[in-house]
Amino acid sequence: MEHAASERSAAVTAVAEKAVLVAVEITGSRRSIPAAALMARSAASIGNSSDDSIEDDDEDFVVPKAKAVESDVDFESSLAEFEELARSAGATIAATLVQRRGRPDPATLIGIGKVEELAAMAESTEADVVLFDHDLTPTQLRNLEKEMPCRVIDRTQLILDIFARHARTREGHLQVELAQLEYQLPRLAGKGKSMSQLGGGIGTRGPGETRIETDRRVIRGRIDHVKAQLEQVRRIRRQQRQRRESVPVPTVALVGYTNAGKSTLFNALTEAGVLASSRMFATLDPKLRQFVLPSRRKVLLSDTVGFIRNLPHALVTSFRATLEEVERAELLLHVRDASSAILEEQKMQVEAVLAELEVARTPRIEVLNKIDLLSEPEQQALLGRKDVIAISAAKGVGLDVLIAAIEDRIGGEKAPDPTAEAEFRIPQREGRTIAALEAGCSIESKRFDGSFVVMLARGPASLLNRYRRFQEADVAKPDTGPVARPKRRVRRIETATKTR
Repeated sequence: MEHAASERSAAVTAVAEKAVLVAVEITGSRRSIPAAALMARSAASIGNSSDDSIEDDDEDFVVPKAKAVESDVDFESSLAEFEELARSAGATIAATLVQRRGRPDPATLIGIGKVEELAAMAESTEADVVLFDHDLTPTQLRNLEKEMPCRVIDRTQLILDIFARHARTREGHLQVELAQLEYQLPRLAGKGKSMSQLGGGIGTRGPGETRIETDRRVIRGRIDHVKAQLEQVRRIRRQQRQRRESVPVPTVALVGYTNAGKSTLFNALTEAGVLASSRMFATLDPKLRQFVLPSRRKVLLSDTVGFIRNLPHALVTSFRATLEEVERAELLLHVRDASSAILEEQKMQVEAVLAELEVARTPRIEVLNKIDLLSEPEQQALLGRKDVIAISAAKGVGLDVLIAAIEDRIGGEKAPDPTAEAEFRIPQREGRTIAALEAGCSIESKRFDGSFVVMLARGPASLLNRYRRFQEADVAKPDTGPVARPKRRVRRIETATKTR
């Protein structure tokens, strides 16, 4: 039996040319439910469907909060972004249906009246697919598929399809497949006893195993298999990283919203010739290249996948290993599209993902790219700001200022490395990390706490910063009430001086 994953994947990855877009702006608010609870509710509701009527068994399954409280977001810009997503998936836009409503309809999202209008629109345009700029619950998806003359795909499914198209490495393909499988699992639709496969009889368990149960079991088995394969790939990646870390070279990671120009900047700094495209998510697999600062110090520059509004959580989880270069970087370059109409909204979306990756405290340089698309007065205003660095990676404008800022943050080759101390809480399985700290630092104290080693190390700040993800301040964060300006995680003790 072809497993359900392949059936659904085929429906997604072959997005047809003609598409009707549906954009829904929710002007009210709804009670929010944690994502884990939503998935549990969704899985529990599967199998209770009926062909006789529109279903409404997901009354507590709501779309992500970001979509339900979007009153401060430029709706037109969001729609333009979704249109670009559709084009990146290979679709030609035949028509667009826009709806503003106080709250989503639990059965169809848009209400039965709009469902009829949408079905007529899809039929008149001979559309092959209806694309929703919204995450649909399993029940909403099934109800809409019953009424439409073509396939229905929601926002997450569309983004997963784009990722599948752009994956080039084995790891990239595995990560996309894992995200697709985890997306599909709670959305399997069955019809209970009418889908019995094994038959009944004396001594058997009634009607036997249903098709939905078989599909779930097959998908879960495939998920376990893909995770095992990914672990093998990640083991090789860890070995490669450990070899790099044996010769300390600081890593600078490019992060930012999709299509902000990260790959263009990556090429401008490293002359790597990486594909730079105006299509969304053109860069999926991580790129790592070396470039040399004016002081002759070598730096590794990492280019990673771009983020987007309502980025599917399954993708953040599946691509966690790929984003390890971001987690381990000494410096982040947050590349932003200065010409975007929703510049601040995009910044907030990126910061939310960085917080999920637990790198919100990593030193960062804000880079406003594409200033060549702005008017002369707007360019001059940005060039005069001290909190950001304005550049045009495509035209080479401002790159010297950016490189100088990187050098200032990283430090030149001959710059002294201050001595510092920090407390670490390291899992015992991280033997190489413990050994590296013991070899390069003076261990002031060391004790065991369950499966962790807690140690106070004193040594070069660059070495301590390399393992800052294990620092005690990040492991246990006391509740101190209002958020205060975070303290530096490494306390400098003295500065080494060099006599010539």
